Amino acid sequence: MSTSTNKGTALITGASSGIGAVYADRFARRGYDLILVARDRQRLDQLAAQLAAASGRKVDVIQADLSLGADLARVEARLASDASITALVNNAGLGATASLIDSTPESLDRMIALNVVALTRLARAAATGFVARGSGVIVNISSSVALAPEVLNGVYSGTKAFVLNLTQSLHHEVGAKGVRVQVVLPGATATPFWTAAGLPVEHLPSEIVMQADELVDAALAGLDQGELVTIPSLPDVGQWQAFSAARLAMGDKLSRQHAAPRYK
Repeated sequence: MSTSTNKGTALITGASSGIGAVYADRFARRGYDLILVARDRQRLDQLAAQLAAASGRKVDVIQADLSLGADLARVEARLASDASITALVNNAGLGATASLIDSTPESLDRMIALNVVALTRLARAAATGFVARGSGVIVNISSSVALAPEVLNGVYSGTKAFVLNLTQSLHHEVGAKGVRVQVVLPGATATPFWTAAGLPVEHLPSEIVMQADELVDAALAGLDQGELVTIPSLPDVGQWQAFSAARLAMGDKLSRQHAAPRYK
């Protein structure tokens, strides 16, 4: 399949497999050229060749470990300098199933570096250029555990709650300046993520595991519908709306001159 439509270039992190590879396919089908970022050069090159042949789009690759400062800076510089980039999918991330006290400090540092620091810096670089040009799309991949800190490793859920909060704040900052922002909260998804996190997906109940293709297609449907927060597995969007409304209702009561009466 090829398309003559050109919507600019989508830069996708964690693109060599799983959710990132599906996003690459879908953005190519939508008429975007691609910049694929991941650590595994061989898999990147294979995917790039496949996508270019199938879609007729231009596909570049950047081999980078975004938890490393020098590699992150290279991708950040590309986002800042390449005016053809019109979309960023911040998908790269690390998970953990071990508890906090059973994790090494080094593994936690790397997770925070990738899930928080890298995502933030790339989102900032993209948003700066998009605001200057008056258009662009930023998709940040969070997780359903952003709303469920009791599940999995608390540092992991904390990093994903950060992604949710950052995206909501970013939308408030740039949403009226031509930049579309979305955060996606997947549940368990059938990708290599789980093996890397220490729990192969085959060990999870099948009824809670979504296929990556279905996940990405649902997320893109949410993007097309203008959703800021997309939770593909949630049947009743009213539950999220009620949750969000309750949070907003507390807003003017969270900072006051005196402590609440119950503390006196």
